[in-house]
Amino acid sequence: MAEVFLRRLSRWQAEDRRNDFATLHAESQRGSGEPPDPSEFLTRFSDHLQQPGFDLVIASDPGLVGCAYGFRIEREGGWFDRFSGVPHELVELAEVTGARQLFVVAELMVRPERRRHGVGGRLLDQLLTRIGVPVAVVLLAPEERQAKDAFSSWGWSKAGDMTPRGDAKPLEAWCLRRDG
Repeated sequence: MAEVFLRRLSRWQAEDRRNDFATLHAESQRGSGEPPDPSEFLTRFSDHLQQPGFDLVIASDPGLVGCAYGFRIEREGGWFDRFSGVPHELVELAEVTGARQLFVVAELMVRPERRRHGVGGRLLDQLLTRIGVPVAVVLLAPEERQAKDAFSSWGWSKAGDMTPRGDAKPLEAWCLRRDG
């Protein structure tokens, strides 16, 4: 396989390539049941692009192989109002680190044929190294066994469950403490 190169995209560049990311999202979900609706991803992506501190890193060979992106949130900010509860472990971790801000990893996508080659881990490492926030959070569906195994192998741990308002399906909040 060709060597994978990582690079950051600006918010404008990410917006310009939104359809490429929708295609990557659909391909990364291949084999996980019903095919995803690209319009749902694009709506979510548009919301994420507007968040303060949005950052995105892509992997290419030269075609798009994967991407990771997210944004900063305030510990006491409105983003958490989207959920019926915040896990105590997450609040405690933010307090212990003195973090006023957390970083939410909104998406990590890698083409299926490029998985298990270190692409996802490299994308996350590059993204989180740039941000300078000591606590990162990712929300995973309980049935995402492969994703949970991968995040666990990268040093993340489950902090608890968060239930989106208006949705009965809780998500698992996984955290990573970054000291530097």
